[in-house]
Amino acid sequence: MELPSVLGVFAHPDDEPLFAGGLLARHAEAGARTAVVTATWAEGTHRVPELARALDELGAGRPRLLGHADAKVPGSAPGRARLLDAPLDAVVGQLVGHLREFRPDWVVTHDAYGGLTGHPDHRHTHRLTVLAVHAAALPGLHPGLGDPWAVRRLLLATHPRSAAQELGPLLLRPGRTGYSVPDATVEALDVTPWLPRKLAAVLAHHSEVVRGALPGRLAAAPPGVRERLMRTEWYQSHPIPTHLLDSRHAAAAR
Repeated sequence: MELPSVLGVFAHPDDEPLFAGGLLARHAEAGARTAVVTATWAEGTHRVPELARALDELGAGRPRLLGHADAKVPGSAPGRARLLDAPLDAVVGQLVGHLREFRPDWVVTHDAYGGLTGHPDHRHTHRLTVLAVHAAALPGLHPGLGDPWAVRRLLLATHPRSAAQELGPLLLRPGRTGYSVPDATVEALDVTPWLPRKLAAVLAHHSEVVRGALPGRLAAAPPGVRERLMRTEWYQSHPIPTHLLDSRHAAAAR
């Protein structure tokens, strides 16, 4: 079955397998084009080679880096502004360039809460991606960054309330607030067939495993618990305005 091409846009290295590793692996295995844009961390830092290995496991090509600093790790992009502090239009323009170059059918990113943890970089990456998906389709915006491109579908990686109640105690550190959305607003994707590739991509982020971040907690979990935590992904479909989709059809007709 032919599946749509997918571009993931995530805040940090390791977000791509944790939020959408199964989706990316499924589409890549079916022969669809897949890629990932990562908003923070820069070339020359230790997490970029880990990201490259993770993307290789998922079949998602080379790292595409916006090169901004993580909100909590200044050394993630020496000499560069934090993603949260970088000029909004400039960062949207960076993403527009990737969208018009890769020309994906689908884009997947963080939900408006920034996922279960609500990380500020996740929330901001959500805002930037929604703006860039709109801007990429409009010829009057960022005209020097390639021909306009309208994405068919924008997916937001999320957790439904029922899953957050069940999995939150296993995924969140004690005392942390968990964010979720109503169950009726999500689509569940069973990624069990792609779990080996997803887990290999998570474990490729070795520095996060060693420091005991979520990849490390997954690595240490018993296999049954790990499968329970990773076998389902949940997505909300963010509406694409009709006039943007119409622009795609008009371009295809020319």
